[in-house]
Amino acid sequence: MARQNYLFTSESVSEGHPDKVCDRISDEIVDLVYREAKKAGMSPWDVRVACETLATTNRVVIAGEVRVPETLLKKDKDGKVAKDAAGNPLVNPSKFKAAARRAIRDIGYEQDGFHWKHAKIDVLLHGQSADIAQGVDKAQDSNAEGAGDQGIMFGYACRETPELMPAPIYYSHKILENLSTARRANSSDAGRLGPDAKSQVTVRYVDGKPADVTQIVLSTQHLDANWDSAKVRKVVEPYIREALGDLKIAEDCKWYVNPTGKFVIGGPDGDAGLTGRKIIVDTYGGAAPHGGGAFSGKDTTKVDRSAAYAARYLAKNVVAAGLADRCTIQLSYAIGVAQPLSVYVDLHGTGKIEEGKLEAALREVMDLSPSGIRKHLDLNKPIYAKTTAYGHFGRKPGRDGSFSWERTDLVKALKQAVA
Repeated sequence: MARQNYLFTSESVSEGHPDKVCDRISDEIVDLVYREAKKAGMSPWDVRVACETLATTNRVVIAGEVRVPETLLKKDKDGKVAKDAAGNPLVNPSKFKAAARRAIRDIGYEQDGFHWKHAKIDVLLHGQSADIAQGVDKAQDSNAEGAGDQGIMFGYACRETPELMPAPIYYSHKILENLSTARRANSSDAGRLGPDAKSQVTVRYVDGKPADVTQIVLSTQHLDANWDSAKVRKVVEPYIREALGDLKIAEDCKWYVNPTGKFVIGGPDGDAGLTGRKIIVDTYGGAAPHGGGAFSGKDTTKVDRSAAYAARYLAKNVVAAGLADRCTIQLSYAIGVAQPLSVYVDLHGTGKIEEGKLEAALREVMDLSPSGIRKHLDLNKPIYAKTTAYGHFGRKPGRDGSFSWERTDLVKALKQAVA
């Protein structure tokens, strides 16, 4: 039987954290390619992006493999697509650099050590490997597209919060979202906060349910060098309390606000950033397993992204359908193979149905091939930059198709499939 009384902690990081800056730039590249493909008449099904970003003091490096429309390719003096010595088309870096600068500016970096206008940006993107392309474009087991890589992906949902997310990560995100909104509104002292921040929330569980918060950690960049920890706490505490809402703060709760003191130098100037280093922040805060693959910078032929979204979608619908109070789903794939090799369900002793029956039902209600997932969730869109801060899960589905994996529109089909 699962433990009923314990403490559990999760962390979040803001959009200005060095790693999140890189995630944002990488996903801006994904969105750029989807937008340009639509303009150029290229099928979104043919888009391929595997983009990594490195950021440090006034320097950004963007590298990876892509398949893009001609509008993003370099032309020679005769107007033809320029190619390298191996015959691969060369990417025109201008639009990619512009996308990166817009992202950095939107995050809020106009500091001497990292400035959207002055940072040097290198674009080292090249054509997708033909060896990878052949496996993805046509699956070995069907005429559908194959998985872009092997791997395992997990989805999770529980009844701890309105969005069916674990409480510690849910509230860690909310704290930083509140502070970001206040910073951007330039309201009083909150407007002097910087883009870089980290939060951490420890929740006490009683009888298996979140009871109160026992420890709160917040480190946030501030632009006024004269502020100390006490001043920062005075500024941020109202926003933290608002974020926690109805979740009680324990009387003996320990607060650690900027515990090392001054935090003026932040972002990539304070610490180098890389795409994909905050995968636990992106998912469930450690409350559920993670397959290991990052999401950002990847088009949705990469099951690291699309199948993780599908697994969350299925787990959320299982819980929303009342079939369990907690649900973990694992999917596994092989490169060039369309359908998952395995589907595993764990209802953690809270299920109203036998897990093996549910595993069969999941395959029935949704095509779990990469192309099936992309079609069902309508993923071939420029909707990914907004996923890069405050979690890929537990978000409101948008009118533009973003966060479609957070819908609970599969409840009826699931109930019928297991009846």
